[in-house]
Amino acid sequence: MPDGIHLTLSFLLACGTTLLLAPLAIRVAIATRFFDRPVGYKGHGRPTPYLGGCAVIGGWLPASLLFGPTASKLAPIVAGTVALLVVGTVDDRHGLGAAPRLAVEVAAGVALFAAGIGWAVFPNDVLNLAFSTVFVVGVVNAFNLMDNMDGAAAALACTSAIGLGILAATGGDAALGAMSLALAGACAGFLPFNLSRPSRIFLGDGGSMPIGFLLAASIMALPNSHRLGWTLIPVTAVMVGLPALDTGLVIASRLRRGAGVFSGARDHLTHRLHGKLGSERLVVGLLVAAQAGLVAGAAVLLRLGE
Repeated sequence: MPDGIHLTLSFLLACGTTLLLAPLAIRVAIATRFFDRPVGYKGHGRPTPYLGGCAVIGGWLPASLLFGPTASKLAPIVAGTVALLVVGTVDDRHGLGAAPRLAVEVAAGVALFAAGIGWAVFPNDVLNLAFSTVFVVGVVNAFNLMDNMDGAAAALACTSAIGLGILAATGGDAALGAMSLALAGACAGFLPFNLSRPSRIFLGDGGSMPIGFLLAASIMALPNSHRLGWTLIPVTAVMVGLPALDTGLVIASRLRRGAGVFSGARDHLTHRLHGKLGSERLVVGLLVAAQAGLVAGAAVLLRLGE
């Protein structure tokens, strides 16, 4: 099968599956009263169903199993994704706190490295393991923090995943490209329900955490990327540039105010833009355009470095 068809089918299968699963996830969340309730800093107007992560990962998984990498590479990615889906969903329901989430994130990063998916920028494997794990934890939490406005996390993940998929495929790894485009398709299939007025379902930690993990894994698995050495790190970090920027701004803002870094507040990039634009959809559109530009720039730099 030509690679272009292979990639397109992966995107469409994931998108179509998520479109079918999202209404089911909404019904299950309503039946079990699994809601994100508008308390404190949260600005949505009514209790909104969780379980968006189940719809997205449920759409990503069959396309990745059918079109994605071989079992040796895909197995640790699937295991880490499912683990983060589970712990994130439990956290949405019961509020686990930071420590259990962090433990699972670290374990997922270690499992990736053990399977050969990680950074190799140091001469010492212990340092490479530590750096790879920190990178995974950082990207997971960047997307977790980015999930603060309808559509923001899913739209940016879709944009980054499309760029990673194309980059992987043109670099000679069509299977990794298909896995990334499956994530893009799943996020695209989720957006009509998340960006509706009002939103019909939220990602929650059960969605944002595995999405961040999949993007981190895809970045570290890019073919031929080792040729850039240390310069690869800032270039590929641009692939998730806006969530990383948002995380940095939020941490700086909260430290300056003396607030807890993990406390919730309306101090994200999305909230600042919403104050100026007045529309969540305009904010998401602007973020997607900016992230697309960053992804394109990173792709050019990666290709020039090969």
